[in-house]
Amino acid sequence: MAEGAGSPQRAYRAPCPGCGAPVEFRSAQSTHAVCAYCQSTVVRQGDTLSRIGKMAELFDDFSPLQLFAAGSMQGHGFTIVGRLQYQYEGGHWTEWIAALDDGRIGVLAEDNGAYVFALPYELKREAPSADTLRLGLTTAIDGRPFTVSSNQQVSLISAQGELPRLPTLGQPFTVVELRNEQGLVLSLEYETPAPTAYLGRSASLDELKLTGLRSESAKEEKGRSFACPNCGASVTPVLAESKSIACKSCGTLIDLSEGIGGELRHTTQDEPVRPLIALGRTGQLQGVSWQVVGFQHRMGEVPGEDEHFGWSEYLLYNQQRGFSFLVDSEEGWSLVRPLTGGATLSKDGRFATAQGKQYPLQYSYNASTSYVSGEFYWRVERGQQTFNRDFAAGRDLLSLEQSRSEQTWSGGSKLDSATVAAAFKLDDQKALFKRSDAAPLSTAPRLGCGTVILILFLLIVLLGILSTCSSRCDPRYENCSSSSRTSGGSYGGYSSGGGHK
Repeated sequence: MAEGAGSPQRAYRAPCPGCGAPVEFRSAQSTHAVCAYCQSTVVRQGDTLSRIGKMAELFDDFSPLQLFAAGSMQGHGFTIVGRLQYQYEGGHWTEWIAALDDGRIGVLAEDNGAYVFALPYELKREAPSADTLRLGLTTAIDGRPFTVSSNQQVSLISAQGELPRLPTLGQPFTVVELRNEQGLVLSLEYETPAPTAYLGRSASLDELKLTGLRSESAKEEKGRSFACPNCGASVTPVLAESKSIACKSCGTLIDLSEGIGGELRHTTQDEPVRPLIALGRTGQLQGVSWQVVGFQHRMGEVPGEDEHFGWSEYLLYNQQRGFSFLVDSEEGWSLVRPLTGGATLSKDGRFATAQGKQYPLQYSYNASTSYVSGEFYWRVERGQQTFNRDFAAGRDLLSLEQSRSEQTWSGGSKLDSATVAAAFKLDDQKALFKRSDAAPLSTAPRLGCGTVILILFLLIVLLGILSTCSSRCDPRYENCSSSSRTSGGSYGGYSSGGGHK
């Protein structure tokens, strides 16, 4: 027995029953471990280790995290001692097991390109059954309102290090996630009749003051470059979080969610869409330096109406801030990012509330992805479909994107087109960035009646011209609408892409 470094807990070490290599438990709460040498799964019973099987190999997700990285959360130091890798309908995600200095066990989990740090939570009342927690339902858990943001089947595919629990390998079980306006995330894992609960909130790697992270050189030594399965050109992902990438040579969309060796799953894209802002370009927006790492063009359709429209989304990355979306639609530019906690919908769906602010509903529409280039932290597929609702209060924006099994809230604000062009040093092309973001009427000079009548006449003529040439613009590849706008129509553009984990 020996003192654990930097921790009041006492570490326990014993030979692996499978190969004899040392297996160490740093936390008194850890009951299972995976031998780093032979992948044997062992269970700790007092001072005895028993082998109960063999764990599948980890898939290399190139996360910056690794075992024994150390950090601090709310004044408490912790060390990462284990890792669980799960599979679900949308791909894979990883949960890192963190042993805190005070003896507690936390979980640092991936969440929409960011992280959530959660601790075990003891429910005061029995949790609702998983099948009653339908997507979008708002309910009270221990007196606090939460909205169901995800309800889906998951299964453990691999594990590493020491673990406080170990779900049966490959056995599906339900995980429900609930979020609220205060930024809290409540996870309910129904692996047993009484679900295990974890309560957490957003945490950036920078805020956690992590040391011992995986170095960039480690990724380079692994040599993640591979041949495009369609044309054979070299493809080299840049971001550790990437789960999808498009070949620069032929545009083929490649699935990286299976890790190294899984790149054969791909989709050919025949007709390229040329983004205004080139991939790799950096720009300064709202005091933050962003790099364009991904681009997707999306299509919208208003339910019950013969109207289609297109818009574009640029995935932006900053090492400290994570990911954001620069959205380009006919109605203007906006900068948004996924919200950890989310928002609350009114019963009639006409308003959403986030951080105490109310946002009226602007548009509702079905959305699908028509073209992709660059890298993405989630598994992007051509033709992916969601139902979107856009809300706005002045220049502040809120959007809800919902698939079959999860929903994602995003928040942000409108940007002037000139600001976007200047941010990416494209002032010479600012005419191409111009959108419907003119100054409010209250700030514009007063116009005489004759001028107003002339403007109205010109608008009527312009609408007539546009109606005759609208067929020249294809919303599948351009930011335009296939028909004239109706009172119930939508031009979209505030929604952000992405999915849970």
